[in-house]
Amino acid sequence: MGELANRDVSGRVIEAAIRVNQVLGPGFLESVYESALCVELERRGVRHETQKVVPLTYEGRKIGEHRLDLLVEEVLLVELKAVREIENIFFAVGRSQMKAAGLDSGLILNFGSMPLGIKRIGGERSES
Repeated sequence: MGELANRDVSGRVIEAAIRVNQVLGPGFLESVYESALCVELERRGVRHETQKVVPLTYEGRKIGEHRLDLLVEEVLLVELKAVREIENIFFAVGRSQMKAAGLDSGLILNFGSMPLGIKRIGGERSES
């Protein structure tokens, strides 16, 4: 799947997340937003997996695992936050999760603010 297709997937996720944020508003736990976003993605026919476990290896040996909030259409990492502001560490964690999962595209969605905070993350850089 190319860059344009990934942008389409991320656009569909953003639309669903905006709807969730409009309905629920800020103040809930991340798990509540995750559940609501899954409902909204299902309504829109968007394939996704929640809390997908991705093994971490070093020198061919398993050393741990990442748990992805959402993996959408098998190409997009979606990290959910419910915080005052998105911090730089969230980009580092997202990039490491993307590397472990073999992904090129990711989003950080912050439901702790109105309007919804949306940041794109890439393999080696972050975008606004």
